[in-house]
Amino acid sequence: MAHRTPPGSSASHASCLDLWREKNDQLVQQAKVAQDSGLSPRRQQLAQDALEGLRGLLHSVQGLPAAVSVLPLELTVICNFITLRASLAQGFTEDLAQDIQQGLERVLETQEQLKARLEHGLRGLWDSVLHVSSLLPELLPALHHLAGLQAALWLSTDRLGDLTLLLQTLNVSQSRASEDLLLLLKTWRPPAEESDAPLTLQDAQNLKGVLLTAFAYRQGLQELITGNLPRALSSLHEAASGLCPRPVLVQVYTALGTCLRKMGSPQRALLYLVAALKGESTWGPPLLEASRLYRQLENTAAEIECLELLVEALSVAYIPEAPQLLIEVELLLPRPDPTSPLHCGTQSQAKYLLASRCLQTGRAENAAEHYLDLLALLLDGLEPKFSPPPCPRGPCVPEVFLEAAAALIQAGRAQDALTVCEELLSRMSSLRPKRPRLWEDARRGTKELPHCSLWVSATYLLQGHARVQLGTQKEAISEFSRCLELLFQATPTDKEQGPASSCEQGCTSDVALQQLRAAALISRGLEWVASGQDTKALQDFLLSVQMCPGNQDASFHLLQTLRRLDRRDEATALWRRLEAQTELPQENVAWSLPLYLETCLGWIHPPDRETLLEEFRTSLLETCDP
Repeated sequence: MAHRTPPGSSASHASCLDLWREKNDQLVQQAKVAQDSGLSPRRQQLAQDALEGLRGLLHSVQGLPAAVSVLPLELTVICNFITLRASLAQGFTEDLAQDIQQGLERVLETQEQLKARLEHGLRGLWDSVLHVSSLLPELLPALHHLAGLQAALWLSTDRLGDLTLLLQTLNVSQSRASEDLLLLLKTWRPPAEESDAPLTLQDAQNLKGVLLTAFAYRQGLQELITGNLPRALSSLHEAASGLCPRPVLVQVYTALGTCLRKMGSPQRALLYLVAALKGESTWGPPLLEASRLYRQLENTAAEIECLELLVEALSVAYIPEAPQLLIEVELLLPRPDPTSPLHCGTQSQAKYLLASRCLQTGRAENAAEHYLDLLALLLDGLEPKFSPPPCPRGPCVPEVFLEAAAALIQAGRAQDALTVCEELLSRMSSLRPKRPRLWEDARRGTKELPHCSLWVSATYLLQGHARVQLGTQKEAISEFSRCLELLFQATPTDKEQGPASSCEQGCTSDVALQQLRAAALISRGLEWVASGQDTKALQDFLLSVQMCPGNQDASFHLLQTLRRLDRRDEATALWRRLEAQTELPQENVAWSLPLYLETCLGWIHPPDRETLLEEFRTSLLETCDP
């Protein structure tokens, strides 16, 4: 009768150990074959089979009592399982922390210290295990490998305090006083694995490089956002010199470009942006940053070209390469943040940036075409939800329509502008109550919001200017009057409405309301002047000065009208006030107005105000001569 080895004996462990090790090495090799298979169903199947094999192997190993002789293999299997699972899931899950905890508990089990340490949680387990490891040096390579995975998990979940304490414990030969995570990662020295050690998917030294690069990049980006530029520059340089896969290197170079631009080194910034654009990768972030750089340098042509390339780049679906079956830098980076300087947005957001910059820089024809393309994207449902660009704060969809109409008028396409305005009015009709007291209805909870009446008013204002361009003066005056009727029913932002959204804040500010009223009054007044009705024009100009005292355009139009009506004393008094104001900085330099309104105000701006003041001064001197 054959002799049977009792379960748990050293002979049982020894016989199983060779089989388990052989199985581990086979599964690691299988995962590496899967890695070399590219993006294919076979790759996924091979990797999934390897994962299940490692799971089964781990259950077999942990089915026997923990033994020091088996622990190096057991911990290696845990590391391989966690690495493969996290890479396939493209992130860490909570149950992976439980796998780490179970491995640590198994170590303490061999030393009969488990019960005394369980109440201290994972941090307490690590302190206890690393203290025990001084008595079990053969466990050190596998424990440092497992500690690297723990560090990756804590870094990915922003548990930086726990990560710092863990690294301080690992760096037993270094001073524990340091709390600089980057320094702690640099000084961490994982023990080298023995040549006959079980195979691993990713060793501790490689994992250290990934952690170092990921943390340096995260820290650099955070310092960049908070404005600590020298520290950001240092951390980003550290990240660029580490284990940076190409997509991450593009982000790092882009962040370096942003940092150097803000530090006043545009040429150095440009070098990094050019480097980021080399090779096949995501071009959006460096192109957007390049447009900001050229804007700062006042190179408008280059800025517009970058935005055009950005729109083109975002219209092409980016197909990433198959991720490595390893813990990579990307797994340890935070989720994309819309407020990040590296967020390039969607195609529609890029199209909006391009259209608005064309409008602001006098490229009206190009702006009109880009706005029409953008509206087509929105109306055709290709981008069902348009989110305003976050940096700087962008417009709501109705304001995109209004800017499109303004661009079309600026480009001499009044009929197209009327079509856009009619489309906007039809889309807002369901939001507007039948009764005229729009703002009162908003307070009582009807469907319309306070800023809706401003959008409708602005639409009538733009329709009026389109009518002016078409030469239909009577209809233009009618549109301006409809605009004013709505505006005089509106009140400044109601404090009882609660905090407004970022879009509403731009639409319903007191300054915007005042300027919109002034624009409508001046626009109608100019049409009265054009039709020879100076008395009616005078009323509108007087009212615009009262409604918006800081608007000098209204005062200049009023001065001209007073001169034509030969109201010399009033004209002289107004002229003296304007002369005094020209010595002071313009009050509206700090105003932040919607772009469509800024464009409208440009149409009613008196040409060469200095010449007008000089002519009036000359006429006064002539009348004073004997």
